[in-house]
Amino acid sequence: MEFRFRLREIRKGKGLTQVEVANSVNIKERQYQNLESGVYRPSFDTIVALADFFEVSVDYLIGRIDEPHGLFKPKD
Repeated sequence: MEFRFRLREIRKGKGLTQVEVANSVNIKERQYQNLESGVYRPSFDTIVALADFFEVSVDYLIGRIDEPHGLFKPKD
């Protein structure tokens, strides 16, 4: 799943607004809106802040795995 779709899914699943998430990770509301729309690609620091805020792994947030707390296992 693409990052922007996963981000929206997690936020809505927790019943949060874009403003609430943006404020919690110290980014502007417009910047957060651009993340969810796919216009803006997040910095590493923003990805980590979002993963910490939502209490999920970075791999889950960016769509590499489907388990929120799992670990990415590269193919041999």
